[in-house]
Amino acid sequence: MKRFLVTGSAGFIGSNLAMALCESGHSVVGIDSFHGYYPRTFKERNLARLANSSTFKFKECDILELETSDIESNFDCVFHLAAQPGVRDSWGQGFDSYSINNVLGTQKLFEFAARNNIKRVIFSSSSSIYGDAETFPTLENANPRPRSPYGVSKLTGEYLGAAYSRNFGLDVVALRYFTVYGPGQRPDMAIHRLINCAISGEKFPKFGTGEQIRDFTFVNDVVSANILASSALLPTPSIAINVGGGNSTSLNFLIQSIESISGRPIQIDQGAVALGDVIRTGADTQRAKELLGWQPQIEISDGLKLQYEWQLENF
Repeated sequence: MKRFLVTGSAGFIGSNLAMALCESGHSVVGIDSFHGYYPRTFKERNLARLANSSTFKFKECDILELETSDIESNFDCVFHLAAQPGVRDSWGQGFDSYSINNVLGTQKLFEFAARNNIKRVIFSSSSSIYGDAETFPTLENANPRPRSPYGVSKLTGEYLGAAYSRNFGLDVVALRYFTVYGPGQRPDMAIHRLINCAISGEKFPKFGTGEQIRDFTFVNDVVSANILASSALLPTPSIAINVGGGNSTSLNFLIQSIESISGRPIQIDQGAVALGDVIRTGADTQRAKELLGWQPQIEISDGLKLQYEWQLENF
């Protein structure tokens, strides 16, 4: 049995990861600050699934206070998922929260790991670091060109990880997620909102033409990539790895698919293109296959059905 720390363990991906680790017989300490980006009740529901696990221990804690907390430090690996999400809210004064949580908070986490001789940190990064990429599918060595302050904050987290790796011998794996979805998805994300609109009849705020393309990745596949990265033999102490679902899906296709799954039309409230919104994302996942033995398993059509069924039950 290994011991893991999962930051952001009450969140969408973090709770699923903590659950998978516990089910595999590992000991997990989860921390979360219940940041108010979306309602606390969603995160408490995520944690409720872990309530009966004898190998999971939760503490409400901000990563900014990690070093002065009473959190144990004898971990085999840290999964760092705690972050301020979202592109649209990262402009203007909103960036204050991103700089504190995604930059300073991440530096505090790396400091904690280095001081306590924790060998490896799996850092949850984002395809947002690429911005409007020059080529598709996009390789990890592509020139990062983030189009939003959020993307800048995640790229800064990667640079911090590389600095701590070079100076303290810390293994840092930056997993660059491409639009994660599935049961329990954050309520601000497009698929979650589309499904809710199909169920409720409310209008969906559609930004731009709907031809924006995303590489959607099912949450179970992201969890699998994290677990594999925690023990993989890596060619360098600091490395970035794409984690993408292998599909090119437009917003318009999502709308049509969810209408088909639900049997209900979705009313649209048309808006302009949002600041920081990229035209397309698409991951080259050959590095993940070679280094982690990882490939996505869930097709977008199957994943959408699973998420619709979950939301219908939990609406």
